[in-house]
Amino acid sequence: MRPEILYELFKPLTALKGVGPKLVRPLAKAIDGEAIIDLLFHRPFGLHDRRARPTVAAAPLGQIATIEVTVDAHHPGRSRRAPYRVMVSDATGDLALVYFTADPEWLKKLYPVGARRLISGRVESYDGVRQMPHPDYAVALDQADQIPAVEPIYGLSAGLSARVMGRAIRTALALAPALPEWLDPALKQREAWPDWHTALAQLHMPRQVSDLAADAPALRRLGYDELLSNQLALALVRRRLRRPRGRSLAGDGRLQARVEAALPYRLTTAQTQAIAEIAGDLATPTAMLRLLQGDVGAGKTVVALFAMLIAVEAGRQACLMAPTEILARQHAQTLEPLCAAAGIRLAVLTARDSGRERRRLLTELAAGEIAIAVGTHALLEGEVVFRDLGLVVIDEQHRFGVDQRLALAAKGDSGLDVLVMSATPIPRTLTLTAFGDMDVSRLVEKPPGRVPVDTRVVTLARLDDMVAAVARALDDGAQVYWVCPLVTEAEGLDLVAADERHAHLKARFGDAVGLIHGRLKAREKDQVMTRFAAGALKILVATTVIEVGVDVRNATVMVVEHAERFGLAQLHQLRGRVGRGTRPSFCILLYAPAAGETARKRLEVLRTCDDGFVIAEADLAIRGAGEVLGTRQSGIPSFRLADLSSQDELMAMARDDARLILERDPQLGSPRGHALRILLYLFERDAAVRYLQSG
Repeated sequence: MRPEILYELFKPLTALKGVGPKLVRPLAKAIDGEAIIDLLFHRPFGLHDRRARPTVAAAPLGQIATIEVTVDAHHPGRSRRAPYRVMVSDATGDLALVYFTADPEWLKKLYPVGARRLISGRVESYDGVRQMPHPDYAVALDQADQIPAVEPIYGLSAGLSARVMGRAIRTALALAPALPEWLDPALKQREAWPDWHTALAQLHMPRQVSDLAADAPALRRLGYDELLSNQLALALVRRRLRRPRGRSLAGDGRLQARVEAALPYRLTTAQTQAIAEIAGDLATPTAMLRLLQGDVGAGKTVVALFAMLIAVEAGRQACLMAPTEILARQHAQTLEPLCAAAGIRLAVLTARDSGRERRRLLTELAAGEIAIAVGTHALLEGEVVFRDLGLVVIDEQHRFGVDQRLALAAKGDSGLDVLVMSATPIPRTLTLTAFGDMDVSRLVEKPPGRVPVDTRVVTLARLDDMVAAVARALDDGAQVYWVCPLVTEAEGLDLVAADERHAHLKARFGDAVGLIHGRLKAREKDQVMTRFAAGALKILVATTVIEVGVDVRNATVMVVEHAERFGLAQLHQLRGRVGRGTRPSFCILLYAPAAGETARKRLEVLRTCDDGFVIAEADLAIRGAGEVLGTRQSGIPSFRLADLSSQDELMAMARDDARLILERDPQLGSPRGHALRILLYLFERDAAVRYLQSG
């Protein structure tokens, strides 16, 4: 249960004075949360400095200024939609205060003619006349203290003003308790960090622009707190999953030798090393928890097969879980002939399997007749029982959360071995945030025979040329992916959606054009992909549903429309769908003519580089951690206070600290340990505390 000291912080926003039913919706939307703690963790992104007190004539255009003026006249608009102007002045000139849809009676009370007022807002010029649209503050001279000298700028939503947001945050701040210190005293002293409550106050009541810089002590402290909670939670998960087990998995090599002889190529040095690292883990009395990272086409699936063969050689079963039916069946298609060469049984189990066939598979799995099971999250279902599951391989781990990982691990005895794979190159810092509980193997080589993909960056103004080029590629026997960022046309976005592009290309190429996207049912997606893989479809118009894992050797052209709207790592994944055979392959990145210079520079990175890890680091530097894998569905934690692009060294510090904490105080029973439990609850790592309580 959450500690009592945090009760106030986790109350709903409506518990705050002044936040009623009308205000709670825009407030919750702006802070992406519904509790008071979400408000306190809503980090300002800038600062309004209202200390400048220029004259009307000297006020810089486009900047915030606080000016003492006299009210001269009111000029109501000729209609309700026309702006209402209040004319004010000082000794140096005139200024128009412009209001849209404001109550005239309220304005007359606020600005009596002849009164002196102190106004603060952004000064602009329209038609040669200086004006201040909707001043942020307008007070009598004896109320000057109501205008803050400096004021943080927050992300807002429709129907929410900056003043209301600021008032709500100040109200929440008054409720924040002083919490026991969870930081190591030596670290806190060395870094000159304030305590938690002081740091939070400095975040929301900065005195100067530098107070909001990434290297400001208060922000580093708060960022470190969030990262420490992340790393401590992962360390607790690691400890739970890596419990000592009754037996190790040591293979005799006979099945591995058969598969290696059946491979049409030699294993790369990186693959051989990864297999050795995995075999070393499996041979220890502690359960394995390892991440296998490999760029597109680096040969992760084969490495995973060798890991599963070790388990089978040791008399156990293994399973491989993929995020979609398409990928599960594709993995099975790749592995079946190799398993046949080794003389072992592989079966596919997905949610689509039903009736008598499903019951037969479940019976054979429970009897141990199936050595390797390949499937989707259906393998998590309670009715799926293994006779003796020894190893779980999870493909595209970033699609699965820690809780799902634990649910699958529960299918075996205590201390089940877990290998997770990711074809999405992840920067080192983000690897720690999502996989800090794992050892990491990286496949940095590509198997021999992989053809480099010729990448071109082309403006959408040349769309007709691209369609003509696609026609020539089809004449040469190629197949083509055409990726769009949307399924259907979105209001307010000047984009061609997948269904519209499908219709456009179908008008030119007829029934050779297929369409696939995430809204199709699993069976429909499978049917489309099967037809494309068989060559019945020559062009596949798609959203990013084909981003990971889909393998069609004859597809040699990838066209990405509005490439500027995708992340670099995501584009690199899409490019990896081609170049999987022996023929020359091309990736065409089409960008909108209106795309900015930064967008074009990003695409240039992709044109000149094919190393996914280098591209992922560039993506992190350009777009920040929150966007690097596209959306929050990526499984990479979204941090509200920490900034990984500028505070990455704090992550390594937090990882070391978390390991040391659990070595010294495994049950978090010391005074600092109890404070760390509060930290875990503060950042909603409740599940990690449950693992602690259950031993």
